[in-house]
Amino acid sequence: MFNSIELAVFTGRLTALCEEMGYVLQRSALSPNIKDRLDFSCAFFDATGRMSAQAAHIPVHLGSMAFAMERIVGSFKWREGDMVVFNDPFMGGTHLPDVTLVAPFFYDDKLIGFVANRAHHANIGAEAAGSMPLSSSLQEEGLLISPVKLLNNGQWNRELVTRLSALSTAGAQCQSAVVPGDFLAQVSANQAGIHRLKEWLAEQQGGSRYLAKGLQALDSYGARVARESLRNIARGQGCYQDVMDDDGFGSHDVVISVCAQQGDDGLCFDFTGTADEVAGNINCPLSVTAAAVYYAVLCLLPDYVPHCAGVFDQIHIRAPQGCLVNANPGRAVAAGNVETSMRIVDVVLGALASLGADVPANSQGTMNNLAMGSSASAGRWDYYETMAGGMGAGSSGPGLSGVQCHMTNTLNTPIESLEVHYPVRVERYALRRGSEGDGLHRGGCGLVRELRFLEVAEVTLLSERRSHSPRGGNGGGEAMPGVNYLNGKPLAAKYTGSVKSGDLLRIESPGGGGWGKDAGCKA
Repeated sequence: MFNSIELAVFTGRLTALCEEMGYVLQRSALSPNIKDRLDFSCAFFDATGRMSAQAAHIPVHLGSMAFAMERIVGSFKWREGDMVVFNDPFMGGTHLPDVTLVAPFFYDDKLIGFVANRAHHANIGAEAAGSMPLSSSLQEEGLLISPVKLLNNGQWNRELVTRLSALSTAGAQCQSAVVPGDFLAQVSANQAGIHRLKEWLAEQQGGSRYLAKGLQALDSYGARVARESLRNIARGQGCYQDVMDDDGFGSHDVVISVCAQQGDDGLCFDFTGTADEVAGNINCPLSVTAAAVYYAVLCLLPDYVPHCAGVFDQIHIRAPQGCLVNANPGRAVAAGNVETSMRIVDVVLGALASLGADVPANSQGTMNNLAMGSSASAGRWDYYETMAGGMGAGSSGPGLSGVQCHMTNTLNTPIESLEVHYPVRVERYALRRGSEGDGLHRGGCGLVRELRFLEVAEVTLLSERRSHSPRGGNGGGEAMPGVNYLNGKPLAAKYTGSVKSGDLLRIESPGGGGWGKDAGCKA
């Protein structure tokens, strides 16, 4: 039996292992999405696929892996040296650009657990630049990889490598198929995690037994402290709803509704009443919905509560098959991962507030997705980024300005990196003063970002909170919605089109809502 100090040390070692995997991935990757924006996540799972530890990476990645990994690992007969790859949103993925690699960890010839990482690829084979199209089917969004072994007992799956190499400009120019650099970086990250685990267990008396007992103790502790913490939320039922601006294909004010019910077995979130799935790509697979719910609940728990399966077991989700947040396989989902997940957080926090939880005002409620690129004869390039905005204020103080909020935990692409890699020039990058919501505590400001194109390119915008403002909390004021411009003319929230050399794209992201009624002075 682990005492409290031993369990704290054990948990710290597991978390540090996941963080080290992330450093390896970041430092060995080639694309700005991974090495600069840090759009990746790493985690460790027990032998049945239950999450045991994660680094503080991307909430939508980690929650969806926690929700679905048991199904993935149970589908294979594992051997040392194996590595499975997938991006299928309806088998535990999020959207096609997010590719997951899972590797088993064996010790003393016994399967002990799994390491996994997920990273965003700017080119996953969609015709649209940046592989984030304004799509109406999953097929339009790129290469679909259902779970399959990329490495089998240490040997490459050559057929799959050939398919992956077509995603890389360098690979397409080679005589033989090669594994693209970012995929190799993901493989290296998992190998680094396995190597560190072996070193760790070699130091411990009991080896695999030590790890198994530690994982069991961690799971039991997580379940116990989560139950105790959730009891602080008043019993009963709390409901809340909000809308998505549009889907880009004619559907507007698409409702997301949830009722939170506190019970003896934890919290249940019922999405009955949510709109049906739509033609556009704001649909969510259930794994993404689960990730948003997990994140919102974890935000209310004390910092010492571990992010493990024992905690997630206290959170239950019901969503009708075929609704927006539990879409049917084949539906377009590229923006469900990045936009709808943000609104799910808003409605879940709203429902919890109605149960008495202390939650902040709405943050910007969008990731302001920009995908662009070109397949000109000079060479194909693909770029993708999300943009920060205002954070909602709360009871403890004002919201932060110009930050990534909620389901994304990425950085911006540094101006130097953007201009070195791509034919664009950043002409303005500043806080959007006045975009924040007023109140006793003011929300955070959004951003203004202007990009001047230096050659012809294709551009796609997938954004939200353009028609509906982020709401204030506890009587606080709304924030300003976002707006997109091309050469001074407003663009739709969901837009795709061509730009010429010299064109100027301007994105103004939403602010965060204010909290509390202004008592005559500014916070």
